[in-house]
Amino acid sequence: MTLQFKVSNMACSACSDTITKAIHTVDSTANVQADPKTKLVNVETQAAESAIKAAVITAGYTVE
Repeated sequence: MTLQFKVSNMACSACSDTITKAIHTVDSTANVQADPKTKLVNVETQAAESAIKAAVITAGYTVE
């Protein structure tokens, strides 16, 4: 399934790397595209949306 959500406090490429790593702790095969300019994260995953969002929040980011 494909998920898209906004992460308003993602500011740079280091942030997108941190978010990608956090998502990979939930689903190591997830395809993650995190764009700090648009603040959008697109995830192709088999994991539950709630688990993906929880990983991003745990990494210190705000999911809208």
